[in-house]
Amino acid sequence: MSAPRYAERLWPPVAAWIVAAAVAASLGLAFGVPYGATVGTLVGAVAVSATLAGLVALAGRVEVVAGELRAGRAHLPIQVIARAVPLDTEAAARLRGREGDARAYLFLRGWVPTAVRVDLADPRDPTPYWYVSTRRPAALAGAVEAARAAERPST
Repeated sequence: MSAPRYAERLWPPVAAWIVAAAVAASLGLAFGVPYGATVGTLVGAVAVSATLAGLVALAGRVEVVAGELRAGRAHLPIQVIARAVPLDTEAAARLRGREGDARAYLFLRGWVPTAVRVDLADPRDPTPYWYVSTRRPAALAGAVEAARAAERPST
């Protein structure tokens, strides 16, 4: 496998980790008071572990590597991409809302305000575009465009 042209992990914000840990720990306290410290500690540890595992699972990965755009588990061959457009906060919000197409593929992380719109050039695919959350839209769009240029046959 070739080295990624672009790689990003979209971790939830620090506040989400703090709130999730506090809620899980309070569950341990809720069980510890009536059933004892051992039960409370065990329930709290399991709840904190499960919560942290859930937050890690939510931290999607975006990559441009090996002729593909990867957004989470989804893979898109570079050859079917018509263009990649970086979206600032306002443009991304419009595309997530009233200007969005219900047929689009959304790799959406609510805590990331910016994105890239990846228009598709495959007439057999009813998906008009991918919406990909990213903290670095210009860098991701640039990596997709560079990969597209590298995939074009030289004449």
